Amino acid sequence: MPHVAARSSIGSRELYRLTKIGRMVLYLGDGRYDDLTDGARESKYGKRNSMEEQTLSATTQLTDEITALRRWLEEAALPLWWEAGAAKPDGGFHERVDQDGKPVLGDNRRARVQPRQAYCYAAAGENGWTGDWQRAINHGLDWFDKVYLLESGLYGNLADASGKLIDPSFDLYNQAFALFAAAQTAMALPERKHEMRERALGILSLLKERYAHSEQGFEEDSPSRYPLCSNPHMHLFEAMLAWETVDPTGPWTAVADEIANLAMTRFIDQENGGLREFFDKDWTPAPGEKGRIMEPGHQFEWAWLLVRWGLLRNSFDAIQKAKRMFDIGENHGICLRRKVAVMSLLDDFSMHDRLARFWPQTEWLKAAVRLASATEGEERHRYITSASRAVMAIRPFLDTPVKGLWFDKWPADAPMIDEPAPASTFYHIVCAIYEADSVLKALAIKTAGPR
Repeated sequence: MPHVAARSSIGSRELYRLTKIGRMVLYLGDGRYDDLTDGARESKYGKRNSMEEQTLSATTQLTDEITALRRWLEEAALPLWWEAGAAKPDGGFHERVDQDGKPVLGDNRRARVQPRQAYCYAAAGENGWTGDWQRAINHGLDWFDKVYLLESGLYGNLADASGKLIDPSFDLYNQAFALFAAAQTAMALPERKHEMRERALGILSLLKERYAHSEQGFEEDSPSRYPLCSNPHMHLFEAMLAWETVDPTGPWTAVADEIANLAMTRFIDQENGGLREFFDKDWTPAPGEKGRIMEPGHQFEWAWLLVRWGLLRNSFDAIQKAKRMFDIGENHGICLRRKVAVMSLLDDFSMHDRLARFWPQTEWLKAAVRLASATEGEERHRYITSASRAVMAIRPFLDTPVKGLWFDKWPADAPMIDEPAPASTFYHIVCAIYEADSVLKALAIKTAGPR
């Protein structure tokens, strides 16, 4: 029996170094041994150490890039969108701010923009921004309730700039963001947790009662309207995971699990692993070209959500499906010349719409950092490197005359379109920057831990 010389830890594995007549025997756990000569050991484990050093270097560089983005967010964007983007004194947020830093007046306002902007300031407050975030939350949510809240207890779709509701129609997307903003407000303002929880419980109860699909998930309307869509389910999934954090014993977990199952069995193609956008009444792909569309931005966004859910539920299948969606987005959805994610593919992964919008770049970043946190070694290095590529894809959209704004569209064969910045993009930006910052800090702590 060889002599046990030392014991240390590598990740979750226990490593025992044993000396055996000039050889090194490594017990890797689960009855597995690695019996190497000194030279082979140095080659194999030296390579591993080299990869660890490369990953550490890449992570440090990415952390610096995210720190710069967070500085842009907190010093420029958040102040600008409160000062110019908030409609004062009437309430609510404008749809767009022009590239000279002045709001575009007179636009009709989509319901979703109000809770999304409220989310941005709640997330900023929770992350330590010292600006007027509490007023900004109230500014958005109060107007959202005043203008869009229907007698039914759900929210309408569109109002004019004066606050007159001009489209009271149901959209699951708007209800999802009402739920999501309520969760983030409860996180940032614990004194409002009960209020926000009651609001969210009411919305969720109405959705289940009036819009539940006969199989799983939710309808687009009542009576049913087609195609059914995966996108509002994605944001509802996001809202349920947020509420699960705030209120672990609530009904959110069951809804999150239902949507995750729907995504893994119906939204995601069982042969090629890509996630579709549009579906028929039985959750089969919608007929024609519409049913073939797969958006790179949503491959990334669903990957980010599904890996989070997979880690919470110990679901290897969910994590593998998330990795596959990320691969599709990265390998088929990035324009090689512009180095940015495009709008859509078809289900054979050919390009469908080569326009690049800002928001898919932020989802690329979120998915990459979250997958990096769930992997090790060469795989982690790959995702960290990809996250840095996503940051580089973000940069051209922020190259605006006034700091704190962004461009939204970059055509395949033309320069970036010079037009007002849409407020709806801010949610993607805020979420990506704080997600990357949080994950990288957690990785730093993990890396600095006992080895």
